[in-house]
Amino acid sequence: MKFYLLLTSIAILGMSGCTSPSQHLNTPAKKRAIVTMHYENPTPQKLALYQQTMRTVASGIKDDSRYQRIALDTPEKKEWFKRLTYRLWDRQMTRYQFMTEGLAKYPSRRYEFQFVINGFAKVCG
Repeated sequence: MKFYLLLTSIAILGMSGCTSPSQHLNTPAKKRAIVTMHYENPTPQKLALYQQTMRTVASGIKDDSRYQRIALDTPEKKEWFKRLTYRLWDRQMTRYQFMTEGLAKYPSRRYEFQFVINGFAKVCG
């Protein structure tokens, strides 16, 4: 009797209509939807508050021997980092999104991006 119940349960689960997640992964990239996020630019008041917060967070760098500066050696890289940190500070993106986007450009700088996240958490509460 238990055997028949088990077979029936397996048969029902097999016909449940669930799709395999691997089907989505095998979809060619050109068919996947690309999501573009719209971010707000800072107002002068918000920009001043953000810059003050960044100075506070950056002041802790000298006390942390593990922190290695991120190579922001071009104006484009500096602007990218400024926009990225502003969006995190302004809660236009999550910590996870911040880390993901940061690591996409600088994969070996996980500690430094986490440092910024923790710094904002301390300063902003």
